[in-house]
Amino acid sequence: MDLIVSVDENWGIGNHGRLLVKISADLKRFRKMTTGNIIVMGRKTLESFPDGKPLPNRVNIVMTHKQDYTCEGVIVCHNIQEVLKQIAKDVKKYVFIVGGSSIYEQFLPYCERAYVTKVYQTFIADTYIKNLDKDYHWKLIEQQPMQEENGMKYAFLTYENQQYQQNAVKKKIV
Repeated sequence: MDLIVSVDENWGIGNHGRLLVKISADLKRFRKMTTGNIIVMGRKTLESFPDGKPLPNRVNIVMTHKQDYTCEGVIVCHNIQEVLKQIAKDVKKYVFIVGGSSIYEQFLPYCERAYVTKVYQTFIADTYIKNLDKDYHWKLIEQQPMQEENGMKYAFLTYENQQYQQNAVKKKIV
């Protein structure tokens, strides 16, 4: 399971239910990585998608506290355990955590990698993700060259969960 997110310099991810910025290369990367796989999100993230509909060609799982929540084309779960049971049913597909803030926070320990698009600018944000540069469990393992689109500089970064790696090694030894 991996996490995919776009952040600004303060690790802001959104404002008033919308992305801080839309970069076409980032959206293409997101589409390429998640198509054909499983994406896990919160209800508000789903509602921020075009027309509030699930993304095509993916298994869309929504985790929400609302017990009566339904939406056509999504699998609704109410806690982490339900999500984990659901994704275990389809081991051929890869799982990406796609937001929002609460979902990222809850699933961070379960993620092996984090694919981060870092925008080197600061925006007005009301939603954030944990700064992986300041979390000793996470290590930057790849930084692609800086790019620019519409005057915004950004780079694709990959972080690895060192705690996940240690647990994987322990499981192999046992």
